[in-house]
Amino acid sequence: MLAVPLLMGVAASRPDPWQLVLAVAAVAGYLTSATAQAWLRARRRPSFVPSLVLYGAVAAVAGLALVVSHPALLVSLLVLAPATAIVIVGARPGTKRDLANSFAQTAIALVLLPAAAWLSGSFEAPAVARSLVIAGGYLAGSVLLVRSVLRERGNPVYLRASVAFHGVAVAAFALVAGWAYALYAVGLLVRAIALPIAERRRAGTERPLRPIHVGIVEIVTSTVLVVLAFAAPI
Repeated sequence: MLAVPLLMGVAASRPDPWQLVLAVAAVAGYLTSATAQAWLRARRRPSFVPSLVLYGAVAAVAGLALVVSHPALLVSLLVLAPATAIVIVGARPGTKRDLANSFAQTAIALVLLPAAAWLSGSFEAPAVARSLVIAGGYLAGSVLLVRSVLRERGNPVYLRASVAFHGVAVAAFALVAGWAYALYAVGLLVRAIALPIAERRRAGTERPLRPIHVGIVEIVTSTVLVVLAFAAPI
């Protein structure tokens, strides 16, 4: 999830060494968040503390270097602060990871796109905005799709929401970025229809649809999007 918006931010601007620091901060921040959530769900088990301190320290150092050199990045806190709060609340023991939690994580990832573009020194608001629509559409659609075939499989509400969202994305991608991205969105729509069908057909068999299968599909679709972003800049 982190690589797609970060790389699309590079594609919407130009490469810069500071983007590597942003990548370190993003990965360390993700590991800190994941470890903190596991620590909370494990009722603050001490064994998680060393990893939590290590990841947090790396994230803090990289983040501090970024904001000292590029103070405008502090604007990202307008998104990061409330989204992180939602994620933390969702990590409490006995709390179900609902849709709001997933979309909050998506919002956190999307911040990397404008941040990467800003670090390049060639920030162009229209290009960044268009890239945000494409990256946001892909990530939000993936959240709905994954829930429709895994966590909420068998729930027709999520299935319909996923298919409807991807249908709208075809028109949105065409309007914002042109035919190449519209064609990509059609592929996402086919994915949103085909995976639930595969899940139903394989349910109860010796080879059910597993998270790893969905993950492989997501790796392919995200890779295609990144390649497209560099091959056909928006």
